[in-house]
Amino acid sequence: MVATREPAVVDRTTTLETLLQTPAGKRMMTCIQCGTCGGTCPYGDTMDFSPRLVINMLRGGFMDEVIKSESLLQCVACYACMAKCPRGIRLTDVLLPLVKEQVLVTHTPMPAEFQKSLENMNRYGNPMGESPRKRAAWTATAGVKIPIMAELKREVDVLWFVECYTSFYARGQDNSRATARLFNALGVDFAILGNEEKCAGECGQLTWESGLFESLAEYNMKVFNKYKFRRLVTGDAHAYNAFHFRYPMFGLTQPAEHTTQFLARHLDRLKPMLKKPLDLTVTYHDACCLGRATGSYDEGRALLQAIPGVKLVEMVHNRVNSLCCGGGGGGMWLDTYYKQKGMDRLSDRRVKEAIATGADVLAVACPYEISRFEDALKVVPHTKPIVVRDVVELLAESLA
Repeated sequence: MVATREPAVVDRTTTLETLLQTPAGKRMMTCIQCGTCGGTCPYGDTMDFSPRLVINMLRGGFMDEVIKSESLLQCVACYACMAKCPRGIRLTDVLLPLVKEQVLVTHTPMPAEFQKSLENMNRYGNPMGESPRKRAAWTATAGVKIPIMAELKREVDVLWFVECYTSFYARGQDNSRATARLFNALGVDFAILGNEEKCAGECGQLTWESGLFESLAEYNMKVFNKYKFRRLVTGDAHAYNAFHFRYPMFGLTQPAEHTTQFLARHLDRLKPMLKKPLDLTVTYHDACCLGRATGSYDEGRALLQAIPGVKLVEMVHNRVNSLCCGGGGGGMWLDTYYKQKGMDRLSDRRVKEAIATGADVLAVACPYEISRFEDALKVVPHTKPIVVRDVVELLAESLA
């Protein structure tokens, strides 16, 4: 069963030194050292300090040894340890980020690709280093009208937070165009921030740079506060995670939803519009920030099953046991580092499972997974063609 998650129980000022004074820190001291976290961690066999051992070292006052190790570079913030912990200890979003921050400050230099991505987020508001003025350029190719809040000058029901990979990367823009078509078909009263938007910063929070996350969150909150909207919707699972659990500490009061959750709520109206049969066998990958982090497993599957001609098949590891794509916690920019260490990519492992189902399509609900799985398919042998598509892309293709 998935461990339930409530909004963060530590505040913005919590440090590794003050953690044990918080409710979350006190719960960590109840760890029974069962080893479930290390056993379920996808890189647990390569770590010097598994999550269980990190807690044990914290309990014994030996955190200096953990901080001197590069072990936590291998944590991809997949929530597996947290979801499986019988004590409900908040490893992924409380302890591990605080330890990683100390590793950065006192010892381990970051791999160059990772460092550059975080520098780009700080300077440009996106990890790719693209000009912020180009963030809304994709709207010219959407084929439908995309309202922008600054131009609309009124309250909207949905503020759609597009995010970086779906704004700047050509393949990611397929997701944005599909989402725009679906919103227009449903008559959703929505708008985007356009060039005012910056990265939600979730990877800053769950990797090394809590300060970077705070600066991005504070910036985005200033922009949010300029406008009136009833709910925040995003197709980026990592941004959704940040908005749902972290941004309330910065003053966000509107509810946040992932696109799959929002569309599933409107499935009774959307389903009659899905007229074009796709005749595809599809397997669905559970994004860590949707599945294990929030227990959102059914929405993506319900949307896929509403498409005429789609047959849904499951991979061996699914739902709470799903394998991570390897992109979270900074893993998006650590593939070169992992290769140098002789570690296999988690995206390769996951793609092998998708191929084994015989599916035509590996369906995803997070923009990180598009590039990760498409790259994996270039190197993992397979005889039958299989493509990676976002759930919203398949829905838009089936629209009448």
